[in-house]
Amino acid sequence: MQKVLQDLINKNRKWTQNGNLADYIPELENVDPSILGISIFGLNGELYTAGDYQYKFTLQSITKVITLMVALMENGVDEVFQYVGMEPTGDPFNSIVKLETIKPSKPLNPMINAGAIATVSLIEGTAEERFFKIIDLIRKMTGNDRISYNDKVYQSENATGDLNRALAYYMKNYGIIKGNIEEHLEVYFKQSSIEVTSMDVAKIGAVMANDGKLISSNEQLIPAGIVRIAKTFMITCGMYNASGEFALKVGIPAKSGVGGGILALAPKQFGIGVIGPALDDKGNSIGGVKLLEELSRERQLTIF
Repeated sequence: MQKVLQDLINKNRKWTQNGNLADYIPELENVDPSILGISIFGLNGELYTAGDYQYKFTLQSITKVITLMVALMENGVDEVFQYVGMEPTGDPFNSIVKLETIKPSKPLNPMINAGAIATVSLIEGTAEERFFKIIDLIRKMTGNDRISYNDKVYQSENATGDLNRALAYYMKNYGIIKGNIEEHLEVYFKQSSIEVTSMDVAKIGAVMANDGKLISSNEQLIPAGIVRIAKTFMITCGMYNASGEFALKVGIPAKSGVGGGILALAPKQFGIGVIGPALDDKGNSIGGVKLLEELSRERQLTIF
C-alpha cells in the first residue's frame, strides 16, 4: 500500500497545476497550490502515508459531516429532518436558488452551506458549548486532543461571510432557523476553521468505516444508524454538485472542503484523508479527486 500511495502522488501531482485556490476566503489563498498528500488508516490500526500528508489545513465543509452526526445524536432523525432535507441539489454549495423556489424554504441537504448552518442551529447550548461538542467529537474520533481551530482563517471567513449571512437570515424569515444568527454563524465559521492533517482525517474516516466504533478500543462512539445516514449523504451530496460523477468514477463515501481536504472511506476496510488545496471548478481538490479515482480503480473500492 505504501508504494501504491507514493506512486499515485508522483503521478497525480501534475493535476494541481490546473486548479485554483479558494481566493474568496482570503486566508485560504496563502498556501502552496502544489501540495498533495494522502493518508490511509486501516481498521487494524495500520497507517500509510505519502506526499504532503503532514501539512495542516482547515476542514471547511468536511465538518458538515461531524455537525450532522452531533445534531442527530442530540435531536433524533425526525427533528433534524424537519428543518433540513435529504435530497441532492445539483447547485453550487452556496446557492440560494432552491431555498427560494422549493417550499417549504428549508435547505435540501445538510452538506450545502444553508443546510449546515441550519444543522448548527439545532445543536443545543451557547456558541462556545456547541463548538466544543463538534471539536470534541473530532478529537475523540482522531485520538488527537491537540486539534484546535485556526483563528486567522476563522476571522477571514467571518469578515467575508456575507453570502452565508444572507442564507441564514433568509431561513430565519421562514422559521427554519431560530435564535441568534450571529451566534449560529460563529459556530459555523469556527467549525470550518478546525485545523487537521490528512492523518487526522483518515482516522475520522476509519471510525465511520467501522460503523462508529473507535479503532483503538472498539467503543461505540457514534450510533451505527447515524453513521449510516452520514455516509449516505457523503455519497449523494458530499462532493458538491460533482457528487454524481464522483460516485460513478470512485464509488465510495466522501466529503470535500474548499481548504483542499477530502474525507473518504472504504466501508469495513479503512479511512482516507487527502489534502490538495488546488481546486477544480466545483470546489473539490483537483489532485485529490484524481488520487481517489486511481486508488479506487487500483483496489476496486467502489461500493456499487
